[in-house]
Amino acid sequence: MRTGITLRLFGSLIFETSNDRGHSITYAAEINVAKASPLAPRAQGALQLRAKRRGRDSVIADLRHEGSLKALFPRVHGAALDAVFLNTAGGLTGGDHMQFDIAADDNAHIILSSQAAERAYRAHPGQVARSNVTLRAGPGARIDWLPQETILFDSAALDRRMNVHLSHDATALIVEPVIFGRLAMGEVIRTVHFTDQWRIWRDGTLVFADAIRLIGDAQAQMARAAIADGAGAMATVLLAGAQAEALASGLTLPDTSGASLIADDLLLVRLLAEDGFALRRQLIPVVEALSTAPIPRVWRL
Repeated sequence: MRTGITLRLFGSLIFETSNDRGHSITYAAEINVAKASPLAPRAQGALQLRAKRRGRDSVIADLRHEGSLKALFPRVHGAALDAVFLNTAGGLTGGDHMQFDIAADDNAHIILSSQAAERAYRAHPGQVARSNVTLRAGPGARIDWLPQETILFDSAALDRRMNVHLSHDATALIVEPVIFGRLAMGEVIRTVHFTDQWRIWRDGTLVFADAIRLIGDAQAQMARAAIADGAGAMATVLLAGAQAEALASGLTLPDTSGASLIADDLLLVRLLAEDGFALRRQLIPVVEALSTAPIPRVWRL
């Protein structure tokens, strides 16, 4: 039997063979390779970290990371467990999904930061990247969530959710800086989809809820006096803990920023700045004033 196959891209696929009597038989099928458009691979990542107290130090009790999320543990001098996470996908785009589940057992202390700034890139219409963070702190425990900036690029689409569950005497310091395009690179954010929802519970009771929703022309909205008055970067800082009232009076903030003592144990700080560099110069002193440990090395200017 003689068999031959000829492939014509964007045309016909032709099979030629011969039957038992030696007669040639040809089969033709139309194909259109140009219309094939497989979905681009999406980044998925999950990080689960739990710390426990061993003597005076906090150590790893449980660790699992999968997909594009990894955790590193730099050697530092201190009683807290320092962890640095990184997204090996190099950024976020539509359809990506990152999941964080961080827990501190009784009297344990975790400081979690990111290796570099997270980048939210252009997304296809209708596709949104998602980042979900859950923090749990037991009695006497503390969690410092200190990622570096999230940089939003034009046409980025990102939904974030932060859920924090605290015991009656636990503490959480949460920092989220956002840059709306890099000023030095001449980036202008004309179209963006960005939402950020925070929920804080203490002993099962909701004590704080906040939501940011910025959809559409980011530059035009940020230029409005009631929103950001032309700022290109912002940060939200929340301290939930018994020291909030005592530390509030010691903060020094620029005129474009402000602090609110929502409750004796709940302090909210909003920062606005021209760009990412100016924002970090404002933010580092605030984090140092509200933290009980040295600021992570990755934060140093």
